[in-house]
Amino acid sequence: MDGVYYINKTKNMTSFDVCAKIRRMMKEKSVGHTGTLDPNAEGLLIVLLGKSCKCLPYCEHSKKEYIATLKLGVKTDTGDIWGEVINEKEVPHLDRIQIEEVLTTFLGEQEQLPPMVSAIKVDGKRLYEYHREGKTVEVKPRQITIDEIECLMFDGEIKFRAVVSSGTYIRVLCEDIAEKLGTVGTMSSLVRTKIGNVSLADATTLDNLTEENLREIEDVINPAYPRIEVECVKEVMQGKRIKLDCEDDIVILTHQHKVLAAYEKEGNEYRSKRGLW
Repeated sequence: MDGVYYINKTKNMTSFDVCAKIRRMMKEKSVGHTGTLDPNAEGLLIVLLGKSCKCLPYCEHSKKEYIATLKLGVKTDTGDIWGEVINEKEVPHLDRIQIEEVLTTFLGEQEQLPPMVSAIKVDGKRLYEYHREGKTVEVKPRQITIDEIECLMFDGEIKFRAVVSSGTYIRVLCEDIAEKLGTVGTMSSLVRTKIGNVSLADATTLDNLTEENLREIEDVINPAYPRIEVECVKEVMQGKRIKLDCEDDIVILTHQHKVLAAYEKEGNEYRSKRGLW
């Protein structure tokens, strides 16, 4: 079975759990996802099946949309309400205008320090493994971009929507927002609502999943890679070098709008980087 599922992941499931369940349901050995959601987070998870898994390196979308809730006055060791409380601080009187003004200061490019509960590797171990052992290691900040951010509701907690670059940690953003508001804070809910052009509205729950929900891989390949329609199907499937009238480093070759391969520029030709059929 080859294709893509848009899954609406519920709480208390890891992304691996979702893939494992689909593997059993559809009796398909090759199943993978394009970007992890934490167990306590909900929302859109893109899952690849069969030969579509070969496209995984080209499905990393640069923009994702989230709706998060920020609980003020409490800070935890994990950056969310499921962690251990390590600090509490009085919350100043706030109104929505003040909150919106602070949110706008986060727009644009900036550096963000990944949390110790992330899956980033340092010296061969993931940060969350160090955290479980009670150890801390030096982590370098990463460059991120926040394209959109807006307050959706304020009723003691702040519910906001953010469109961010891949690699942005919303739990860290919540802590940073709280700090600028003169207090501490932690993330109390998170829903991923969009990955690239794929919306949560298009997703299906695991309970309602059928083969009819399977979609084509073309829709989830990162649009940053130009699509080039070719007629030399045989040559491409044989991995032969070809000439193309373009200057992009990596392109996705298609035939009748079906993905064939990823090709990489080398000199004045393009060579096969990965077959995707």
